[in-house]
Amino acid sequence: MGFLSIVRKLREKEKEMKLLIIGLDNAGKTTIIRRFNGEPIDTIAPTLGFDIKTLQHKQYTLNIWDIGGQQTIRTYWRNYFEVTDGLVWVVDSADRWRLDTCRDELKDLLQEEQLGGASLLIFANKQDLPDALSVDQIAEHLDLGAPQFKKRHYCIKAWS
Repeated sequence: MGFLSIVRKLREKEKEMKLLIIGLDNAGKTTIIRRFNGEPIDTIAPTLGFDIKTLQHKQYTLNIWDIGGQQTIRTYWRNYFEVTDGLVWVVDSADRWRLDTCRDELKDLLQEEQLGGASLLIFANKQDLPDALSVDQIAEHLDLGAPQFKKRHYCIKAWS
């Protein structure tokens, strides 16, 4: 049994998980976390660097790392990948102009060895906006049939 397998088994017993919520700037990552946590969402500033929220869900402790998505911060994303159990990739469904960038950043992210087989949840966010693309359109544009996704457990969901 490899070292990584042993660490994962120990973490299962601890019932503690590290999730990264990541995506381009202004995708709505912090808003999603605050809504999960029952916090107000009327005044949200861009995340500069990262923020950590700890949520209790049933018998699990979820340490959610909210990582800023500004272009200048993206090169530092890999510094947060160690011992990550899951990724939440947030897409602004109404930001058609940056969908190519969103796709490319996600594909680059999934090539990182440190992420191993971390599960991936894709939130097609801002579905309530009039110009928002559907989940199917987002899935097609992100090229979810590409090799990076065939070997990984992933799911895409609408969020507003």
